[in-house]
Amino acid sequence: MSDKSNANQKKTYSQYQGSAGGWGALASTAKHLLRSDNVAKNIKNLLKTNQTHGFDCPGCAWGEKDEPGRFRFCENGAKAVNWEATGRRVGEQFFTQHTVSWLAKQSDFFLEDQGRLAQPLSYDSALDKYLAISWDEAFALVAEHLTQLESSNQAEFYTSGRTSNEAAFLYQLFVRAYGTNNFPDCSNMCHEASGVALKQAIGVGKGTVTLTDFEHADAIFIFGQNPGTNHPRMLDTLSQASRRGATIVSFNPLKERGLERFTNPQSTTEMLTGGATQISSHYFQPNLGGDMAAVRGIVKVLAERHQQALAKGASVFDLDFIAAHTEGMADYLAAVDATDWQHIEQQSGLSRSQLAQAATLYQNADNVIFTWAMGITQHKHSVATIQEMTNLQLLFGQIGKRGAGLCPVRGHSNVQGDRTMGINEKPDPAFLNKLAAVFDFEPPRAHGHNTVQAIEAMLSGHSRVFVGLGGNFVAATPDTELSKQAMANCQLTVHIATKLNRTHVTPGKQSLILPCLGRTDIDQQASGPQQVTVEDSFSMVHASAGVVASEIGEMRSEPAIVAGIAQATLGNLPVNWQELITDYRNIRELISQVIPGFHNMNQRLTAPGGFYLGNSAAERLWQTSQQKAQILSHSLPEAIVPASVRALSSDRVFTLQTLRSHDQYNTTVYGFEDRYRGISGDRKVLLINSDDIKALGMQAEQLVDIESLWPDEITRKVTGFRLIPYDMPAGNTAAYFPEANALVPLASVGQQSFTPTSKSIAIVITPHQPILEETRIL
Repeated sequence: MSDKSNANQKKTYSQYQGSAGGWGALASTAKHLLRSDNVAKNIKNLLKTNQTHGFDCPGCAWGEKDEPGRFRFCENGAKAVNWEATGRRVGEQFFTQHTVSWLAKQSDFFLEDQGRLAQPLSYDSALDKYLAISWDEAFALVAEHLTQLESSNQAEFYTSGRTSNEAAFLYQLFVRAYGTNNFPDCSNMCHEASGVALKQAIGVGKGTVTLTDFEHADAIFIFGQNPGTNHPRMLDTLSQASRRGATIVSFNPLKERGLERFTNPQSTTEMLTGGATQISSHYFQPNLGGDMAAVRGIVKVLAERHQQALAKGASVFDLDFIAAHTEGMADYLAAVDATDWQHIEQQSGLSRSQLAQAATLYQNADNVIFTWAMGITQHKHSVATIQEMTNLQLLFGQIGKRGAGLCPVRGHSNVQGDRTMGINEKPDPAFLNKLAAVFDFEPPRAHGHNTVQAIEAMLSGHSRVFVGLGGNFVAATPDTELSKQAMANCQLTVHIATKLNRTHVTPGKQSLILPCLGRTDIDQQASGPQQVTVEDSFSMVHASAGVVASEIGEMRSEPAIVAGIAQATLGNLPVNWQELITDYRNIRELISQVIPGFHNMNQRLTAPGGFYLGNSAAERLWQTSQQKAQILSHSLPEAIVPASVRALSSDRVFTLQTLRSHDQYNTTVYGFEDRYRGISGDRKVLLINSDDIKALGMQAEQLVDIESLWPDEITRKVTGFRLIPYDMPAGNTAAYFPEANALVPLASVGQQSFTPTSKSIAIVITPHQPILEETRIL
């Protein structure tokens, strides 16, 4: 068997003419359904996706309205379901045929395409293969390594956003009873900036809107996101808003079809007539990292209008709201006034007249929602950018009223819930006090490691054990070669996973793969079939339970695996772990005692759609130390790419962002079609402005090498990428991750958030040199 996943793919590059969704989405869904080798069962799975008495989609965290009779999955959700619920299985027999070294040379698509992991496996370094191991032996091996460490802080406990609330709660309880707050997690790499920024500004690190608010918004401002690929169910919400007359304004460097027009596969009229709904009424294309400057320009226009209105005895800002609920307006407006237009226009890439137009659209709307994703959060100044957007909303009283507010759109389906459950390297003291009171032990108080710090600790040899509850750490993290080296340095790596991935073929000195159930699987425990819970982007908590029986082999549920490791390591301290997993209602009773908003959790889950956790800021209760929302002042960055970094090369320096293709969710690659961008069969591409290709003296589809710039002694380079002209501002480029993650310097992180700056990487582009065949570090 060899990896033919990309070599034999026909590569085509064209301009996509259709709308998002439509027949193309249905055809893609059917194709992936057939590839699952489990067609009949997956049809039933799809009909139960996001339904009451069904399971939560293992894809994105967009919410669902309780509307009977509607399908509640999108094209990419269907891909996720079919990918997870495949009939193919991977066990010891597969590994007898392949060494780990050979597997490490295969593509990410090939590794996950082999099927579901079916039995516990242990890496034999002498044979360079994984061999079968019993569950008891695996748990004992983990316990042996953990108990032999000199300090609990020498272990890292990673968590993926797919993990359920029940598994995450048990995980954090075990790890804190073990004695550390080392909780690197996927939040550190995506929306950490949102949590930090909102907590400081409005007292709660979550969005303030519900899904219903989109039905009452007069304007929706979208920043740095591509819902057509990353959370397609959002397009249904946006299309409904557009059809009822809401103004939708998009800010995104790339022209993305999902933000332009959408054919709803559930609309008979649109499907039969070839019609589509226009999504954005206005589409602005700022430079990468230029969103803060764009919002600053909008505020500057509105502040000037406000001063003119005051002279006439009127106002533009909501002065009553500002006086009653905020602090810091005067200092902030002084900072806005001191920001010159040349800086704003140069950094944003938008003209003063464009920003004045955006300001008018905002001013004319009574109820405004601001929504954003990782195009905002993965920059050095992301926290400041989100607070800039929050400032504008506060100046107009747009938080705490119907049809308005702030909406960070989370990625994985329970990334927000994991944080709510306590997966946090910087836990709140009140949370730790509650743990101590309920479980009668003293949890560690010192802050633990985030993802970047965990990699640094493993590289230095300080951290020796890595446990991953889901995810694909090596593929998801920055500076790929350093991340691989960090994993290889460990004495033991443990991977709780559904499918083989890049991290598993980068083993430590010893390594375990522990196969777990997925969302689509029936989870049978002593008391019967179980359900777990998740929290969506709108703070709604709802139940999820697999509905179709399948061959699970030796797979165990995530809660059962966590409990097994905890029992082997700690015995019955601070709880009887095995007793808890006989019935997950036992776990939820403990969650009810510890986590605010989860009282009577088991009873409240019986309501269709689950229950709402509430949001203090949405109630205009500001949980800041001042008991008011904070209008926070920041200077614009001098430059997105600092002059000191540009000076590292005499060649022209571009800014690169990493992004997903359409056949992809996070690090999982379902196929090689990026339909809406017109790219097929190729993932080693560099999207770039056509004028920039000419300025480089190159041609479209030419192969190039890409090197990132950072002031250290490491060379970060990827080779053989194809130049693809794309509608985006000059000086900006884009490439897929994880292929381009090797270019992201580990030390390049967001201020206060520590999030890798994957959307603002300084690069130089040179003609491809065929002798350089692989990404490498010198």
